Amino acid sequence: MRLKTSLLKEPKHILYFLNLIKHKELVSCVGWTTADELYSCSDDHQIMKWNLLTSETTRVVKLPDDIYPIDLHWFPRSIAGKKQSHAESFVLTSSDGKFHLISKSGRVEKSVEAHCGAVLAGRWNYEGTALVTVGEDGQVKIWSKSGMLRSTLAQQGTPVYSVAWGPDSEKVLYTSGKHLIIKPLQPNAKVLQWKAHDGLILKTDWNSVNDLILSAGEDCKYKVWDSYGRLLYSSQPHEYPITSVAWAVDGELFAVGSFHTLRLCDKTGWSYALEKPNTGSIFNIAWSIDGTQLAGACGNGHVIFAHVVEQRWEWKNFEITLIKRRTMEVHNVINDAVDLLEFRDRVIKASLNYEHLVVSTSLQCYVFSTKNWNTPLIFDLKEGTVSLILQAERHFLLVDGGGLYLYSYEGRLISSPKFPGMRTDILNAQTVSLSNDILAVKDKADEKVIYIFEALSGKPLGDGKPLTHKTEIVEIALDQKGLTSERKIAFIDKNRDLYITSVKRFGKEQKIVKIGTMVQTLAWNDMSNILCGIQDTRLTVWYYPNTVYVDKDLLAKTLYEKDASEFSKNPQIVRFVGNQITIRRADGSLIHLNISPYPAILHEYVSSSKWEDAVRLCRFVKDQTMWACLAAMAVANKDMATAEIAYASIGEIDKVQYINSIKDLPSKESRMAHILLFSGNTQEAETLLLQTGLIYQAIQVNINLYNWDRALELAVKHKTHVDTVLAYRQKFLEDFGKKETNKRFLQYAEGLEVDWNKIKAKIEMEIAKERERAAASPAVRA
Repeated sequence: MRLKTSLLKEPKHILYFLNLIKHKELVSCVGWTTADELYSCSDDHQIMKWNLLTSETTRVVKLPDDIYPIDLHWFPRSIAGKKQSHAESFVLTSSDGKFHLISKSGRVEKSVEAHCGAVLAGRWNYEGTALVTVGEDGQVKIWSKSGMLRSTLAQQGTPVYSVAWGPDSEKVLYTSGKHLIIKPLQPNAKVLQWKAHDGLILKTDWNSVNDLILSAGEDCKYKVWDSYGRLLYSSQPHEYPITSVAWAVDGELFAVGSFHTLRLCDKTGWSYALEKPNTGSIFNIAWSIDGTQLAGACGNGHVIFAHVVEQRWEWKNFEITLIKRRTMEVHNVINDAVDLLEFRDRVIKASLNYEHLVVSTSLQCYVFSTKNWNTPLIFDLKEGTVSLILQAERHFLLVDGGGLYLYSYEGRLISSPKFPGMRTDILNAQTVSLSNDILAVKDKADEKVIYIFEALSGKPLGDGKPLTHKTEIVEIALDQKGLTSERKIAFIDKNRDLYITSVKRFGKEQKIVKIGTMVQTLAWNDMSNILCGIQDTRLTVWYYPNTVYVDKDLLAKTLYEKDASEFSKNPQIVRFVGNQITIRRADGSLIHLNISPYPAILHEYVSSSKWEDAVRLCRFVKDQTMWACLAAMAVANKDMATAEIAYASIGEIDKVQYINSIKDLPSKESRMAHILLFSGNTQEAETLLLQTGLIYQAIQVNINLYNWDRALELAVKHKTHVDTVLAYRQKFLEDFGKKETNKRFLQYAEGLEVDWNKIKAKIEMEIAKERERAAASPAVRA
């Protein structure tokens, strides 16, 4: 990926003296109105409008000579898909201590005395309900939409050079000398402050999508921080101070500007490309709304434009490169065939997966099959600013400013899910996940909540209740294979713990279970339900994560682990396709790791109920991990014969004996209940026995588990085997030399003589009745 830059031969911002001598005045700030229209302000007091489609530059207005512009910021265009009436105006800060609300036509709607000394920066919040300004007087002030002072958020002795809103518009980030400060709007809330640079901090930016912070300063470095003030990346020192940094809207890229320097970087900090244009210092950088290009305000009177080109997408044997704004090159590495894909408008977003390439331009969406690059399916888009494309095997998701749209690969709109307070502008691949039947979206308003929708209808799944966790969730991912009823979602929370749970949100749902700690990044395999993640210093692959619901003790035996020290600090899993995991290191380089292909084959056999083939595969591979996976899969699918073989192969003799005892049970219901008990599902086992009328068996299960209160409760409720419960309780206490203290047991034991012969006879009668019932049940069905 790189930047293709363009500069005019002569700058447009020129100040003339006596109509003869011309002087190049520095451009102080730039801002985009649309993806093809830019406004720039300069010390020549002019506001210029640049139209990139027609290559025309026109003067909007000449400001009074005492107004030297410093910063501009356009009012938010839309919120939750609704266009704003104020979107045709911007705030301009100036050296005379004022900020000016100016319309698109150049009319100054209002000028407000804001600070003593220059107003160094001004920013609208994401909802457009408030404006923050900072100045040379060291004050941070919050203003209403109409320019009325609401509060002075901070006062300090040093100038504040840059300011940014937090993603929820509830916090403000600003500079203070060598420090960065995050101050919440609520009074008495905790302020976060840390030393960020060794020199004066000149610029900062905070992205609403990835929640990461950029800073740059006179120490000639740029740095990436998380919202807790932890350093994620620090650049090498440049030749000159860094004068500008800016995030792309989607948070995937950012740009850095310095003297004769423009750099394009990944969100993790490493550099894609370095350009050395003849610009002087670049004082301000603004990204276009669609994230395909940027503009820089230059010290020599120029405005530099740069387009992002040579983006790459890979999938199996295909490599696709964006060689021009409207042209893609497809390279098949197997036969070296090359295809060129031409588009009517510039490419904004693309995704390559599941044998399909989905490309969104400013007006249309193109869907290509990897089997035929000549005839794409094309349909028009409601809004041209697609910010995210996610693919599943059967369909894909487009996210734009207006909403979430699920399309089939034939171009048919399937559904458009919605939820309260939905903000699509802050969604990314870590907070949205798609499978063939489910769409999961993390709620930004309450980060402990995940909304789960049926893909085909767009309605909330099950009873409509979202999935709620005890702490904030950072990243989510749905598995891709299997039935909807068995669909699992894995997520990493703020503490970097990895959890897994069922998406089924009705009836008896599976609990949320922790399966990993210190997990930085995760990905599901595209063809089978195998999960990989990097936790602390090792790469871990969970060959069968569902083991945690079947036999938790077995989970550790179903893992593959590899030392991750070679991946350096903060590696990210890019994709997990087939048996290859692609990891990106902190320096941007890619590492490809191959794992064993056998677990995926085992998943395939089990999903097709080919148990004999599965056993043969494990015997061929002779790997304890495979046998452990097969044991868990067999129990999950109630195939106890295969489970017995698998457990025996890994030396779990006690479990083999228990499985054998299950086989000897007289009725199918009892066997099913004990299989549930084997997996730790006590409540489900008891419910099954009670529903089928096996009251004694339900009581005995609780006696065996020493759930004495529940056993007595069932016996009293169903008026049977109260003496049996009391007898086993009495024997239990005698074995441990204890006396009865439970009032309930003392009440029912009063005046009761325990007769073990009588109790044994009753138990034998219950077993005989169950056998008779089991023998009669096939005839009844017939």
